[in-house]
Amino acid sequence: MQAETEAAPRRRRVRRQVKWGLYAVGLFLVLEYLVLPQLAGARKSVNLLGRINFAYVIAGVILEAASLVSYSQLTHTVLHNGGPPRSRLLRINLSSLSVSHIVPGGTAPGTAVAFRLLTQSGVTGADAGFALGMQGVGSALVLNSILWLALLVSVFFHGYNPLYAVAAGAGVVLMGLVAGLVLALTRGRHRSIEICRRWADHIPFLDGDKVAVQAHRVAERLGQFLAEPQVLLRAVAWAAAFWLLDAASLFVFIAALGTIVSPIDLLVAYGLAQVLAVFPVTPSGLGVVEGVLISTLSGFGVPQETAILGVLGYRLANFWLPIPVGGIAYLSLRFSGEGWYQRLRRARDEVVSLDDNGVRPTPDALSPEC
Repeated sequence: MQAETEAAPRRRRVRRQVKWGLYAVGLFLVLEYLVLPQLAGARKSVNLLGRINFAYVIAGVILEAASLVSYSQLTHTVLHNGGPPRSRLLRINLSSLSVSHIVPGGTAPGTAVAFRLLTQSGVTGADAGFALGMQGVGSALVLNSILWLALLVSVFFHGYNPLYAVAAGAGVVLMGLVAGLVLALTRGRHRSIEICRRWADHIPFLDGDKVAVQAHRVAERLGQFLAEPQVLLRAVAWAAAFWLLDAASLFVFIAALGTIVSPIDLLVAYGLAQVLAVFPVTPSGLGVVEGVLISTLSGFGVPQETAILGVLGYRLANFWLPIPVGGIAYLSLRFSGEGWYQRLRRARDEVVSLDDNGVRPTPDALSPEC
């Protein structure tokens, strides 16, 4: 028993080393085959800076902000009016997005942060898990649907491309998994919950009964959600608005350089990049999105210099700008309630009250008699 206890930390350490090793290899491959070939022509794009239409750039940033607001509306819809106010949901989503853009592992780190912030905001664990799951899976299904429609039209104009099959195949797998999960939690609810209970009993630090209760709650929420077509349609509409506004931001950033892309070509390039970015190699597909977008847009006839500068400008608003904004949103959540000014003032008073050795004096030490 003691040997197993001592071996457990060693196994966890080995798993962490393997995980980070895989991340390093994946990052090297992304840089070698996707990023560096595109950056080789980046110097030629510098001369385009003088031709940028800054009104279009501002419009691209506004469209990106509208896309994030739509995603918060999606969160509000799947919570079914049982969650925090919309302004707080927006800050929660910005905080989780900021983490996802920093830490590798796909959307998992950001989802964990969003779950904790939602539960701290009064949402139950089951409702928060259901909302985040529906938000992530539902938006992915909408993205694949948009991509499939764009691919069908694009095939008639540009012919078949092997990359189309990869993206469409990933969508088919996702659709199949979601359909199986929905059937398991609706028609085979009791059997699925029992399986969850048994699996949880074999996992350390998990209670099978508690997991079964949460799974039952999620299954009930799923049944209620599917029984309300209006709520389902609103969720689909907000998910579509999130993706289409984000794609429109890319369109405007390219238009700012004087090139108008066909909407179908843009949606194909955008959909391929976002689908391939799901693989958790780099934070939120960093390098993957840029490489796929630039190469695909260039293949559709966009000048490479324009594609490079337009995609980099779009990613500045889409990827880099939400990081500091999300950090500020997280601080606003942490300082809410008591008020940020009161917390800063209390922290200052605690620091001022320390003596030269960094120890807070006792009441006796502060007494005049001493």
